[in-house]
Order: sequence, then C-alpha cells, then structure tokens
Amino acid sequence: MKVYAVGGAVRDELLGLPVKDRDYVVVGATPEEMERLGYKPVGKDFPVFLHPNTHEEYALARTERKSGRGYKGFAVHTSPDVTLEDDLRRRDVTINAMAKAEDGALIDPYGGKRDLEQGILRHVSEAFAEDPVRILRVARFAARFGFRVAPETMALMQKMVEGGETDYLVPERVWQEFAKGLMEREPERMFEVLDACSLRRKLLPELRERTGLAGATLPVRFARLCWPLKEPEVEALCERLKAPSDVRELALLACRNRVALRASRLATPGALLELLKRADAFRRPGRFAELLEVARRDVPLVDTTRLERAYTAAAAVDAGAVAAAAPTPADIPRLIDERRIEAITRAL
Repeated sequence: MKVYAVGGAVRDELLGLPVKDRDYVVVGATPEEMERLGYKPVGKDFPVFLHPNTHEEYALARTERKSGRGYKGFAVHTSPDVTLEDDLRRRDVTINAMAKAEDGALIDPYGGKRDLEQGILRHVSEAFAEDPVRILRVARFAARFGFRVAPETMALMQKMVEGGETDYLVPERVWQEFAKGLMEREPERMFEVLDACSLRRKLLPELRERTGLAGATLPVRFARLCWPLKEPEVEALCERLKAPSDVRELALLACRNRVALRASRLATPGALLELLKRADAFRRPGRFAELLEVARRDVPLVDTTRLERAYTAAAAVDAGAVAAAAPTPADIPRLIDERRIEAITRAL
C-alpha cells in the first residue's frame, strides 16, 4: 500500500501558491484494508475515505470507462493492481496529473511540470472527451492561471462541441464551473476559451459582454454580464444555469431598473425616491449597494454618486417618528415619502 498526494495540491505547490486542500490516492489497497486502518468510507460512486485524524480525502486508485452519455455515464474500476499512472491518466489536464510520493519525489508521467512551466493547458489522454465538464474546467483554469490551451486540446474540445457531447451537460455542474470561472483573476479568459471552442454560442448565447468583472462578488459579476440583456433573456439564462436565488435576484433587479438607473442623472427627487422604493433599498440596503456596483459599469451614464447621496439622505429620515406624528394611519406612507423627498432635495 502506497499513498501519494495528487492533483491541485501538487500543482499549486509547484507554482508556489497556498495549498488549501490536499487529496491523496492510495495504490495497492482494498476498501476493507482502508476501513481496518480506521479510514471512514464516504464515496458513493467510487471508494473515497476520510483519514481518521486529518479528515483529508484518500481515494483508491481507479480507472474509468465510458458507458453512456453525460456526467454519470462511467463504469469505475478499483483494485489493488490499478497503478498510479493508470489513475493519473484519467485526469483532465497534465498540470493536474502529477503526484508526490511520501518521500517528496515528484511522479509526472504525462509532462505536467513542463506544461506548468510553459503555461499550457493540455489534455492527458483521449479520455478527456468522455466528460464535457472538462471543457469548462479548462476555461476556468485559463481564467485562474492565464495559461493558453494547447492546439490539440482546443481541437478536441471543438470536436466534443460539434459532436453533441456537451448537449448532456448537467446545469448544476455547468453553474459550478462557470461561477468559479467568474470569480477567477481573469474571468474574461474563460469566455475567450469558450468562444474558441464554440461552447459559449451553444451554452451561453446571450452573453456577449465580458468586461468589468474583476473585484466584485459573484452576484455582481453575473449581473454585470446580464446588464445589457432583456428581462426574458435574463430569466431564461438563470433558469438554464440553475443560478442561485441571490444571483438571479440581483441580475433581474438590475435589468428591471436599468432605464431608471441611467436616467438618474437628471431625475427629480421624487423619481429618485421611487427608484429607491422599487429597488427595495430601505429594507435591503446590502442588495441596493450591490445594485449600484452593477450600475457602475455604466459610469458616467449612470450617476451612482448621486444615487448614493439620495439613498443616504432618505434612509436617515426617522420613519418611526413620522408615523407617530401622523394624524391617521392612512397618512403615514405619504408623509414618509414627503420627508424623504425633502431630505433628498437638500442632499442634492
């Protein structure tokens, strides 16, 4: 029984990056042996175990054979005679197909270290084509590291798209990789790769803008992508990707208020208050702040500074005191609006 560190931890260590999670492959063992040693089984599709002390993941070396379309169309084989090289061969790109032995020796049968030094994303074997999610992973790694895609790998990805393998992508897995790519250092690179292999036109045909994404939360980055779109397009995209509710809400809020936000430069205090109310700014100030972050992509067309001043002034009005002094309950909404408009007028 031999244990090797594998995958991203080995890659990031060679790059001099912080290693967050470590994964291990165990060669020459059986599930029964692992359990006898105190490892806790957690894998559903193949044998994965948690270390009894560190709780890090240890997977038995395995091979995979395509048995159908899509993500789950694989037959997994594990046994003590599966070698480390067999296990590494099934991985996506060479920079993720390296291992480190317990004595620190690097095992690199597919040239991952060389590709890492040259900044190349290259598929390990033709088995890459068996899982279409790997196209999204390559695009995400391009966004993270700024690496270029090897010509033969790009050709294979184009062939996968043309052959219809990507038609079986599961929305949840698409969103997982797409969201990670959006949050990388150079998210625009992800779109360049998806464009080059023709997957963006098939998967994300609405998304033509891809600038101004850095330095923001995931909902803000996604809403900035959706900013030029019509509401039905945003709804269709969010449904197709199964986007989380907070991401969907902000994208739709920005879309529905885009015209009013652009008109805010010349809007009256009353119109500004209506925009604040429509955006639910007083109940959800955090989300309103994110809306302004989205709108900043259109500065100077959108005057976000003016909107911030209007919100700050209106939010400072003591609605409780106004309500307490109102002649009747029916007067409360009108009186609060009047005080807020007065505050906005003074602030502007």
